[in-house]
Amino acid sequence: MIGYIWPMDAVKSLQFKAMPNLVSLKNISATCVFLFMAVSVVDGGTYVEVKDRAPLNKHVKQYVRTYIQQNRKNLYDIKRRSSSPFVMMDGVFRHYGLPVQLKYLAVVESELRTKAVSEVGAVGPWQLMPETARILGLKINSRYDERKNYYKSTRAAARHLKGLHEEFGDWFLVFAAYNAGDGAVNSAIRQSGTKDFWKLQKYLPGETREYVKKFIATYYFFEGAYNLPAAVKAW
Repeated sequence: MIGYIWPMDAVKSLQFKAMPNLVSLKNISATCVFLFMAVSVVDGGTYVEVKDRAPLNKHVKQYVRTYIQQNRKNLYDIKRRSSSPFVMMDGVFRHYGLPVQLKYLAVVESELRTKAVSEVGAVGPWQLMPETARILGLKINSRYDERKNYYKSTRAAARHLKGLHEEFGDWFLVFAAYNAGDGAVNSAIRQSGTKDFWKLQKYLPGETREYVKKFIATYYFFEGAYNLPAAVKAW
């Protein structure tokens, strides 16, 4: 069900000072009505802006709405235990000059679980494969696996994501490469003759196409809109 709620953060940000005879109740009411109508809400209280600057077509926007509706309970469970991990991840991504919103990849990858293990051997909150993890400097042996260490694995993931962005220069392509490997993305670029994810996605595995959309939907759930900074700062 899609309904409407008051966007309280926006309302709280308004500071009404004593201005006798200058601000009428009618004007205040009109402002609140505008705020009320400007935001659409996905059932459960998380709002998604109707107008967004992200280059998303109507099919992706419908995917976002459906994904949040179908996974609402699980997403809220993750959100309730995300505070501590997100604070640490924000610090790591800022250190590497990366957008802090990249932390939502860990939600898609593992639901923020350090002990998550995939069928193909990816481990930890960032679901790193053994070969990739070792290249990124993580230690893996019979007694200890640093892929399960929140801080160390996040630093490794940040380095990996920064390297992918240096290679592709587009976050959607970075996410696709994180999931399928840079070889798969380069192959899709060659076959399609473009670096536009939406145009080359048909040359990528179905899992990877959905992976990128899951990130967008997860971003919407936590942020209320999609506006991932394009720039990566030097470090």
